[in-house]
Parts: sequence; C-alpha cells; structure tokens
Amino acid sequence: MSDVTIMVPHGIVQALRLPPDTIQAALQQELALALYQRGILSSGKACALAWVNRWEWEKLLEARKIPRHYADEDLDQDIAYATGGQ
Repeated sequence: MSDVTIMVPHGIVQALRLPPDTIQAALQQELALALYQRGILSSGKACALAWVNRWEWEKLLEARKIPRHYADEDLDQDIAYATGGQ
C-alpha cells in the first residue's frame, strides 16, 4: 500500500487556531493519538505517524490522559527479554 494524503479544506485549515507552520505536525499528532486511543494503531506505529520520538510520544499520551495499551502478555515478553529468557 502506498502513502495516503488526507485533504483538509482550505476553510478548515484557516479556522484552526494554530500557527501556520505547526498545522501539519499538529494534525499528524491528533490523528496518531486518536488512532492509538481507539486501538487501531500500536504505540510504535502511532509514534511514527506523529513524527515524534518515543519520549515525546509518552509525554503526549500523558498530557491527554490516554491510557497505554499494555497487556499482561506484553509485560511477560518484556520481562523475558530483560532477563535473557526470550
């Protein structure tokens, strides 16, 4: 699948209460946060979509009070990896 371009009408872009040079990044972050919150994207993929590093992504989630999707099996895998027992 190729990249997807989302068209935002000019009137809506003008109505955004954001500095013009931050609009694209802000919309990317909003989309990433919404898709992650709905469980449509993983944290890593949403982080990439938002064009931020992992630490910035964690700050965004915290600021929006969006719970992390972290299942018990994820914790088990992380513990196994950390202790060398993959």
